[in-house]
Amino acid sequence: MKKVRASSSVVVALLMAGLTVVGSSAQAGMQWKWRDVSGAIQYSDRPPPAGTPDKDILARPTASARAAAKAADAASAANTAATPAAPAASKADPELEARRKKADEENAAKQKAEEEKIAQQKADNCQRARSYQRTLADGIRIVRTNQKGEREFLDDKARAEETQRNQEAISANCGK
Repeated sequence: MKKVRASSSVVVALLMAGLTVVGSSAQAGMQWKWRDVSGAIQYSDRPPPAGTPDKDILARPTASARAAAKAADAASAANTAATPAAPAASKADPELEARRKKADEENAAKQKAEEEKIAQQKADNCQRARSYQRTLADGIRIVRTNQKGEREFLDDKARAEETQRNQEAISANCGK
């Protein structure tokens, strides 16, 4: 990749194109980003020129990406067909895939447990709401305590409102 002097619109266009073209995080991790002497932001797969202050280096590739890049450079300089980074990558891939698979399984198990917990809560809420609905329908006098701590009986209007609220709870929790 060549160094590019970038204005903000060019940077956005390059980033969008780069994200579209570069699908792997390994290649994205090999990018350098720094501010040059004139203040323009530069992007490259090569390190900034010598003498660039650390405060002007905005992004660096990871240590493993740098090691792989150095190995690839050494291999291309020697005109060899196979790079030393390829065996290292193939050794890391099964281990990486195993970790990724384990993490996916753990996430799926957590999600399933959460869904089961929510389903159990809905079932409990449904049972309570149906039981309360039977109590409201039986016409039994219902007493509740108001905000002042006084007991008050549900009159016909309050019973109708409570029945409507309870029907909404049944609909939300029982799915019927």
